[in-house]
Amino acid sequence: MRLGSLRQLILGSFLVALMPLVALLWQSHTDLTRLTRMTIDETQQIAGLVSNVQQLESASVVLERSLRQFQIVKNDAAENLVSNALDRFGERYTALCFAKVTVQGCESVKAVFAGLQANTAFASEAQLIPVLASLRQSLTDVHDSVDEAIESRLIQQQQDVAAMQARQTWLSALLVSVSFGLILLGSQLVINPVRKLKLIIRMLARQQGRLPPLSTRAPKELVGVEKDLHWLGERLAQLENIRTALLRHAAHELKTPLASIKEGCALLSDGTVGKLTEPQQEVMSLLTSSTTRLNTLIEKLLDYNILLQQAQATFTSVNVEEMVNQCIEDYQLALQNHNLSVSIEAKTISADAELLRRILDNLLSNAVAHGSLNQTIYIRVSLENQTAFIEVANHGKKIPEEKISNLFEPFVRGEGARNDNVIGTGLGLSIVADCARIMHGEVSVTDVDYAEVCFRVAIPQQEEQ
Repeated sequence: MRLGSLRQLILGSFLVALMPLVALLWQSHTDLTRLTRMTIDETQQIAGLVSNVQQLESASVVLERSLRQFQIVKNDAAENLVSNALDRFGERYTALCFAKVTVQGCESVKAVFAGLQANTAFASEAQLIPVLASLRQSLTDVHDSVDEAIESRLIQQQQDVAAMQARQTWLSALLVSVSFGLILLGSQLVINPVRKLKLIIRMLARQQGRLPPLSTRAPKELVGVEKDLHWLGERLAQLENIRTALLRHAAHELKTPLASIKEGCALLSDGTVGKLTEPQQEVMSLLTSSTTRLNTLIEKLLDYNILLQQAQATFTSVNVEEMVNQCIEDYQLALQNHNLSVSIEAKTISADAELLRRILDNLLSNAVAHGSLNQTIYIRVSLENQTAFIEVANHGKKIPEEKISNLFEPFVRGEGARNDNVIGTGLGLSIVADCARIMHGEVSVTDVDYAEVCFRVAIPQQEEQ
C-alpha cells in the first residue's frame, strides 16, 4: 500500500494526532458541565434546606408567642392567631421534613406538633412550658441534623470533584501519550523515506555498489526523488565506465608511439645515425625530457585508473613507521639532494596497506617537491576516538585559503616552482583524496604550530578483515 502525497501524509498525521486531544477537550467539557450542574443543584438544595430551617424556626417563634397570648386573653382572636400559627408551622414542617434530604428530629417535631393541634387550650402556663421546651429541643435537633446533612453533602461534593480531577488527570496523561505516539508514528512515516534517500546519496558519493530497491510505502514525492537518484546512480555508473575505459585505452594507445619516440631519441642522442651538432643535441635533450615527462604522466594515469577500479578497502594492521621508512628509501636521493630530513612519530593502525602506501608516497613526494630546502619533513600518526590521524607537514609557502577548496581535484597543480623543476601531473593529491575516501576517511589541509603546510588524513578504525 503506497501512501499519498507528502502534504496529505502531513495533514492526515496532524489530524489523527489531534483526535485524542479533541476527545480530551470533549471529555473535559463534559466533566466541567456535569460539575457545574452538580454544584448548582447542591447549592440550591443546601440553600433550600437552610431557608426551610430558618422559616420553621421563625414559625415556631410565632407559634410560641401566639400560644402565650392565648393563655393570657383566651378569646376568639387569640385562638385564630394560634390556628394560623399552627397552619404556618405545619407548612414549614412539611417543606423541611418531606424534602429529598433525610432530616433527624422530624419525628419528635411531628409528635409535639400533633399534641399542639389536639390541645391548644392548656389549663396553665406550667403545662405549656414543657411542651414548648420539647418543641425547641426538637427544632435544635432538626437544626443540627441539617448542619450535618450540609456538611455531608459538602464532603461528598469534594470527593466527587477529587475523583473527577483524578480521572481527568489520568485521561489527560493517556490521551496526550496517545497523541504523542501518533505524532511519532506520523513523523516516522516521513523520516524513514528521508533516511533512505540519505543512504542512497551516501552510497552514490562513496560508490558502494548496488542501490537498495525502490520504496513501495512512501509519499509519492519522495518516491519520485528516489527514482531520480536511481537514475542518477545509473548515469554515474555509465560515466564512470566511460572514464575508466577512456583512461585505460588512451594510456595503452599512447604507450606504443611513446616507446618508438623514446627509442628514436636514444638513437639520435647516441649518434648511431650520425653525429649531431650542439644545437641539435640541445633539441634532443628537450625531446628526451618531454618524452620522460609524458611517460610519467601516462604511468600516473594508469595508476589513477587502477585506483578508480578499487571499490572497497581491506583493513589490516599496518606498521606505519616501517611503511614510512620504505617510502623514504624510494626518495632517498631527492632527500639528499635537497638536504631534507624526515621526523617520524608513528604507530600501528588499521588500514588498507596498499591504499595507505599510496597516500604516504604521494604526500611525501609532494613535501619533497614543494617544501623548503634544508628543512625537516614531519610525519606524525595519532589515534583519537577510534580514528587514525596521519599528518605530513613541511616548511614552505603557506597554501592560500581560496586554493584549498579545489586542491584535491584531479589535474589541479599547486602554484610555485618545484624543487625538482618538473611539471607535476596534478594527480598526486587527488589520489590521496580518493584513497582516503575508499577507506571511508578524508584528507584536509590543517594548521599546525611546527610547520607552514600540513596535510591531515583521517581514517576511521575498523576491525581487520
